[in-house]
Amino acid sequence: MRRIVERIAEGLTAAISAWDTVECVILCEQAEEDVLDPYFALVVDVYHRGPVPAPETRRAAFGDPGAFESASVQPKDRFFLEGLPIRVEYKSVAKIEEILTRGADILWLLKDTGTYVFYRLERGHILWQRSEWLREVRAQLLSLDVVIWEGLRESFQNKMEHYLADLGAATMMGDDFFLLVSSAGFARYAAATIFMINRRFEPSHRSIESHLRKLSIIPDDFFGRWEMLLRTDGAFSPEQKHKVAELIAKSIVSFS
Repeated sequence: MRRIVERIAEGLTAAISAWDTVECVILCEQAEEDVLDPYFALVVDVYHRGPVPAPETRRAAFGDPGAFESASVQPKDRFFLEGLPIRVEYKSVAKIEEILTRGADILWLLKDTGTYVFYRLERGHILWQRSEWLREVRAQLLSLDVVIWEGLRESFQNKMEHYLADLGAATMMGDDFFLLVSSAGFARYAAATIFMINRRFEPSHRSIESHLRKLSIIPDDFFGRWEMLLRTDGAFSPEQKHKVAELIAKSIVSFS
């Protein structure tokens, strides 16, 4: 980490770890980007076992930062420190434990949200922890039952096929808005299915493609077709893109 990022992360950790209900503090991978990169953000996940302090108390603990905003539905603080964008997200330990104890029922909890929550748990840099809870959770994620991986693949694959049908309908109707939405949905769930085939959790949307290219199990001719699907320069008509999407879907479905 650059020194400024490290210094800010240390200051945040010192403030957050003083709260009795906090179990651990994790730094997410967005902080690994260069601070001048548009994708850069210092994102901290705070896992807690009880209520965290009120937004006003949290703001004061962070040194009364600029442009402080706090979301209440899914607790999250956004602000700036030393000109850098900061996000502190609060996650319930109880909810994570509930997901992990649901067995095959986990499929209903993740079929719409995906597995990014597990990716962050698995990959984040530990800044501070009160106990061995996080290491135990990571051990559980490493030994996730094959039935869950296969179930998630089936769920995401079904969504991919649903969006493919929508893409075909939008192409026939010349519906530009629905074409855009269905194309995005198809790409998102085609990628998610491939991650499940590889037994890998999905990264954030902004880094899905770079992670796809690191996977060892990929259908034949996938990336050539993928690049055609994503092009926005008008080189390919909606009909051609739909045909390419069909080929991508068939190659994924037939992959064992």
